[in-house]
Amino acid sequence: MRPIILCSVLLLLFSTSCATRVKTTPAKVILIKKAPKHYKIVKVKGKRYYFWNGKHYRKTSKGYVVVRV
Repeated sequence: MRPIILCSVLLLLFSTSCATRVKTTPAKVILIKKAPKHYKIVKVKGKRYYFWNGKHYRKTSKGYVVVRV
């Protein structure tokens, strides 16, 4: 009886894996090519952001990207 229990415990220990696969999806990026005329420049923690339409944007080489501040 004891060897059967020992074998079954060892089988359970070595047959299960602790590794899991995590699937991530890329974040949606909103890119604006040109800022509107009535934007405001806001500095938050020393960084420059552009504010219009209730959202903060960061300037990149391709345009403006929505960011959370």
